[in-house]
Amino acid sequence: MYTQLQANLKPKHKHTYVIFSSFTKDTYRNLPSFSLSLLPFLQKSHFSSSSSSSQWFSILRHAISTSDLLLGKSTHARILNSSQIPDRFLTNNLMTMYSRCGSLVYARRLFDKMPDRDLISWNSILAAYAHSGEGNAENVTEGFRLFRSLRESITFASRLTLAPLLKLCLSSGYVWASETVHGYALKIGLVWDEFVSGALVNIYSKFGKIREAKFLFDGMQERDVVLWKVMLRAYAENGFGEEVFHLFVDLHRSGLCPDDESVQCVLGVISDLGKRHEEQVQAYAIKLLLYSNNSNVVLWNKKLSGYLQVGDNHGAIECFVNMIRSNVQYDSVTFLVALAAVAGTDNLNLGQQIHGTTLKSGFYSAVIVGNSLINMYSKMGCVWFAQKVFSEMKEVDLISWNSMISSYTQSGLEKESVSLFINLLRSGLRTDQFTLASVLRASSSLPEGLHLSKQIHVHAIKNDIVADSFVSTALIDVYCRNGSMAEAEYLFENKDGFDLATWNAMIFGYILSNNSHKALELFSHMHTSGERLDEITIATAVKACGCLLMLKQGKQMHAYAMKSGFDLDLCVSSGILDMYVKCGAMVDAHSIFNDIPAPDDVAWTTMISGCVDNGEEDLALSIYHQMRLSGVVPDEFTFAILVKASSCLTALEQGRQIHANLIKLDCSSDPFVGISLVDMYAKCGNIEDAYILFKRMDMRNTVLWNAMLVGLAQHGNGEETLKLFEDMKAHGVEPDSVTFIGVLSACSYTGLVSEAYENFHLMREKYGIEPEVEHYSFLVDALGRAGRTKEAGELILSMPFEASASMHRALLGACRVQGDTETGKWVAEKLMALEPFDSSAYVLLSNIFAAANQWDDVTSARGEMKRKNVKKDPADLIFAKVEGLIKRIKEGGYVPDTDFVLLDVEEEEECALYYCSEKLARAYGLMSTPPSSVVPNANRFHHLRDGMCPCADYC
Repeated sequence: MYTQLQANLKPKHKHTYVIFSSFTKDTYRNLPSFSLSLLPFLQKSHFSSSSSSSQWFSILRHAISTSDLLLGKSTHARILNSSQIPDRFLTNNLMTMYSRCGSLVYARRLFDKMPDRDLISWNSILAAYAHSGEGNAENVTEGFRLFRSLRESITFASRLTLAPLLKLCLSSGYVWASETVHGYALKIGLVWDEFVSGALVNIYSKFGKIREAKFLFDGMQERDVVLWKVMLRAYAENGFGEEVFHLFVDLHRSGLCPDDESVQCVLGVISDLGKRHEEQVQAYAIKLLLYSNNSNVVLWNKKLSGYLQVGDNHGAIECFVNMIRSNVQYDSVTFLVALAAVAGTDNLNLGQQIHGTTLKSGFYSAVIVGNSLINMYSKMGCVWFAQKVFSEMKEVDLISWNSMISSYTQSGLEKESVSLFINLLRSGLRTDQFTLASVLRASSSLPEGLHLSKQIHVHAIKNDIVADSFVSTALIDVYCRNGSMAEAEYLFENKDGFDLATWNAMIFGYILSNNSHKALELFSHMHTSGERLDEITIATAVKACGCLLMLKQGKQMHAYAMKSGFDLDLCVSSGILDMYVKCGAMVDAHSIFNDIPAPDDVAWTTMISGCVDNGEEDLALSIYHQMRLSGVVPDEFTFAILVKASSCLTALEQGRQIHANLIKLDCSSDPFVGISLVDMYAKCGNIEDAYILFKRMDMRNTVLWNAMLVGLAQHGNGEETLKLFEDMKAHGVEPDSVTFIGVLSACSYTGLVSEAYENFHLMREKYGIEPEVEHYSFLVDALGRAGRTKEAGELILSMPFEASASMHRALLGACRVQGDTETGKWVAEKLMALEPFDSSAYVLLSNIFAAANQWDDVTSARGEMKRKNVKKDPADLIFAKVEGLIKRIKEGGYVPDTDFVLLDVEEEEECALYYCSEKLARAYGLMSTPPSSVVPNANRFHHLRDGMCPCADYC
């Protein structure tokens, strides 16, 4: 960070940025009510060609004063549609509007589009970055880079340039940045400008550079009370009591009148100098009506509340600390405001310190203080601290109960939430809408949630609060989550008036019930009725488009989000990204992802998942690397997808690296991730590590056992697979359909026909699992490999559903090996009917006829293949290796077996055998495989030991 900021203060080449996209005239349609008075002005068909920028300026000022982004965008749209080219003055004001309305992205795009910039343009964009720079290192860095570009474009700057620049310095947290700007101000003669020097005094004071601040302070010609207060606070915060007192005396001699905060700052630090100094300051303050022991706490509480109301939590905390230092007698309201401010900063240590102060002062027993402590701990995720406060409270009210119930629900402790709700009912207190909304949310996640929700519904009816928006929305949500759409629709249809939260819940409910068409119909009705929409509505509707794979409608929704300004919301942009991913539109998905200013873990995970689902596993791993560089921490779901990507690529080393990363980030204990790792190691050929991981995990998970069973089966460990299956049953784990796929595949690969039959019947008779096509397929395969082709054919004919092409193909291959012409013929006919252009059916049938010396049938099969233009691609890339292989095996006494030559042509027989596909495959394997290796084929792994596989070529 230090290097980045330092580099950005030096001249450098310019960047090129994306051009701001034009608005359309539809942008202004969705305006809040307080903007409606300006609509007649906006809706004029056109302005005269002589109209100047000032005609738009009053509307832009209104948009700025009310932070009305939609009004500002609407005005911009009308300017563009009025055929008037915005002049530089108007463009500068548009940038200011976007900045003040919180849309830095639009302000920057407008700036990049400007053909002719003046100093005001640069000042406007710098002010925009300064306005959004607090807590955002990227914006601070870009602000400094812009200043460097300004110095390349314009040879001078003004105090209005340095104002946002100094604010960026303060936001950066680096003293050197402020010192650099200080030097630049000195160079251009602005260092003693009242505003510039005052800002530098404030910055140096905040950074603890008291000497530098005092030097600038003493050199200033004019100093107001605010600047004196800055210096007083700087000395006070650094413990310089004597300097504070002398500075306060200088303030008095300057002729300025100190304010209440200045007096309190002085009183907070001079107590150690002696009672005489303290009494002098108190007497002076009383004389100015700034000091009263009785009114101090009210004034301080009012000041604390003021900070909190504008969202300045740190300012409220600083004010509270000053109040303590001033020895002002605080009350319960003081703690209520202070704890609310701490909750907004997520500073647990500070919150616990204030908690300790409440204990020492005796205010801990006050109900509002206890409630504030519960609220603070809950917002910080410390539910057990909140529970301890609740249990120790001598007196509780409904707010106490509601806070604790909500805390349990938000922490995923649904059973505790419901249990506490029952205790509340027993206490005799009357519940309200907030109580029921929280407990309904908790019950929706419980197995018995539907039954509980119906009881709460009855309770709401009895207490006459079922019509409340919170309660009805929560009821609709819980009914939808439990599949009771009739009850949800009844509540929705009988609700009086339009309630946005209820409509959003109903749309989402239709998606949960796999009825996304109905969700989009409801959204369309909202839109055509002119009802108000919000970002949740848009995100939910986009999700419905993704579920239905409706790319065209999804793009329309994307366009609507852009027109209404909701595309800047992270929830909406992530939803649009997910829609494009589900529809397979990865180019659009990448474009959306790249436009998200600061993607969160959900957006990164969606992008990674989309790449894996669309066969771009290498790109998924590359995006994960970018995610780590961005500082976003992946979660368990991200890692599970990355492990899947490694499995698809059979990239063992990459999988091991991801395994190491998830151990470092403490995600390895997640069962879903663990199962993915077992599957990955098995699919990458490392069955040993897969088994080690399996033994370390919770043995009660059926999916885990299935992963290990299928892995062992794929590696040809038939006996071990059956033994593991017995262990699974001994552990009391119930097998499912996938379990028997693993067991039957192991029997198939290793020739265990009787065991295959036994388990095939076991799944139906003992566990009530009806065999599916995969189970029949492995049983047919096992019979075919064992030479029982007729029996396999009879099994296919007895199946309750149509056999797949792969099943027919496997049996046809077995018929070729066993020389079963009769079965092979009808199986081939079935296969040709299912896949008429698959060359394997014709080739295998020709082989069967050739082995039986039925040369007319061979000719017929080849002729049919030629007539239908079915081609088999030659494997000619490794023929040279085959030549060497044939030469070596001939020297060893090899005599070719011509039983399976396709034609009765003697001179072709031996040559045809040399270049069969099996020999080509073996030749390629010899070229690339060490003597002892794990070699995969289409179905499983062969574990070679000195060039031999324990399966003895059975599979």
